[in-house]
Amino acid sequence: MRQFDVFVLDDTPDFDSWTPLFEDPSLGWFHVKDWNSELEKLDAEWIVFAHRSIKIDRDFLNNLAQVIEGYPMVDAFAPRLKMGEKFMGGLVLDGAAGFKPIDENAKMRFVAAPIPVIGVFSRRIIQRTGLFDKDLPAELQLADYTLRMYHAGGKMFCVPYLVAEPATEIEFNYTLKNVTSFIWDLIYKCLPPTNLIAYTFWHPSTITKWFKSKKVLKFKSEKATALSKLTDKTLKEISNK
Repeated sequence: MRQFDVFVLDDTPDFDSWTPLFEDPSLGWFHVKDWNSELEKLDAEWIVFAHRSIKIDRDFLNNLAQVIEGYPMVDAFAPRLKMGEKFMGGLVLDGAAGFKPIDENAKMRFVAAPIPVIGVFSRRIIQRTGLFDKDLPAELQLADYTLRMYHAGGKMFCVPYLVAEPATEIEFNYTLKNVTSFIWDLIYKCLPPTNLIAYTFWHPSTITKWFKSKKVLKFKSEKATALSKLTDKTLKEISNK
């Protein structure tokens, strides 16, 4: 079994020109246009999901290995992203925004989701969580997956010294802007009604969604939350305080 599998999501016109930064027998590379396309080929203990704009090199994977060894009971990690002189950490639940980045100087803590461009999950929790929701835009798929992972009994940790850096100038929506309607769908599917009410209050344009048929969303919600292991205590731990 390999130590890591790295899935590189590429939505750029020069898809065919991509090459990995290095090769290693203990590492598997999967260059994909959607997360699910090669998910059945997992062979590693840990899987890194990263957008093409993120640099996955030996330094990052060595740091990741140390973090995994230091926190053996954690199922997933949210790396911080270094953007110039600033850092963007994991995301916590926020009533007004849906999700909000933790403070760049925050200490290690559990989070609701990674930033939209990189997340790390153990193979065991992926097997319990299933596939990514392709009905959501790419910016939200890791957030949705992480919340479903919580229902499956996992937790995501953000460790300050696990840092990723941009590899290119490829633009990607790091801050979940312009996906308000889809965030509403995600909250409906994965979180309690109180979270949905709070989000609707701050985004009046989503009020009409309460009165539309939500047959598919209801099915997805029931599937994601059946036998849920997400407790009120954990919800508070991953929320903005």
